[in-house]
This record gives sequence, C-alpha cells and structure tokens, in this order.
Amino acid sequence: MILRGGSEQFIDEVERSLHDAIMIVRRAVKNDSIVAGGGAIEMALSRTLRDYSRTVPGKEQLIIAAYAKAFEVIPRQLCENAGFDATNILNKLRQKHAENHIWFGVDIMHEDVSDNFTAAVWEPAVVKINAITAASEAACLILSVDETIKVPKSSAEPSNAAKAMNMG
Repeated sequence: MILRGGSEQFIDEVERSLHDAIMIVRRAVKNDSIVAGGGAIEMALSRTLRDYSRTVPGKEQLIIAAYAKAFEVIPRQLCENAGFDATNILNKLRQKHAENHIWFGVDIMHEDVSDNFTAAVWEPAVVKINAITAASEAACLILSVDETIKVPKSSAEPSNAAKAMNMG
C-alpha cells in the first residue's frame, strides 16, 4: 500500500489509523463475536446498572448510578460529533432500551435511533470488552490517587540569560 500526503506528520497519522483499522479487522476475524455499535451496548449496560443501583442500599447506589450514567457518554458524543440533538436521541434510546430493544443505538444516517444489529453497525465484542475494561481501570486509577504534590515556585534569582533578555 502506498501512502502519499503533504507532510510527514500527516503520513504518520494516516499510517497509524490504517494500522489500527487493520488490527480491528484482524481481531474481528479471529474472534467472530460481534455486538451492535452506535452506543447500543453502552446504553444496555447503562440501563442494567441503573436498574441494579435501585436495589442497592446506601451510598453504593449513587456510585453504581454514576457509573451507569458514564456509559451514556459514548452515544452522547456520537450525537454531538454528528451535530444532532443529543438529549433527544438519548431519550429515544432510553425508551427503546426500556422496551428491551437492546441493539438500538445512534443512527447517524437518519439522525435517529435504529436497531444497529439489523442495520449492520457492528463492533467486535472483544474490542468493546477491552475498551470498557481499560476505561474502568483508568477511572479507578484516577480515583485511587489520594494525594497530589505541587512543586513550589522557585524564588531564586533569575539567571543571567533571563536578565540579559530583559535588558534588550
């Protein structure tokens, strides 16, 4: 494959994107399990977690509900990237998922929601599992930070080079 472009940075970015796409296809072929894309899985997980949170007493309920809400960021971002009214689309998705239409996701072709499994908007299940796992681990890592250290500003004399720059 020959890549051409105006700058070295552009070619490097295209090469990385192409490599990522090839690896996703390779992984999909090796692991033939797929799920509906367009935020369908995220909405299904959000609904399941939100329902579960209502059965948990105490502060844990709030944590689970917040985690459920975080899953809705993906379909919301898809809507915003496409220039859609994200609130309207998410309300439609919540309604469809409440009716157990778990494969419904964002339909960017018609600015609506659709059964993305039937519409052939698919993602490899292993890619989705890895993405959710990595995002959850990153959030846990950030939440586990209990202290930050701030480097104090230096009150030392400015260097000779800094003094020389101010004199010119």
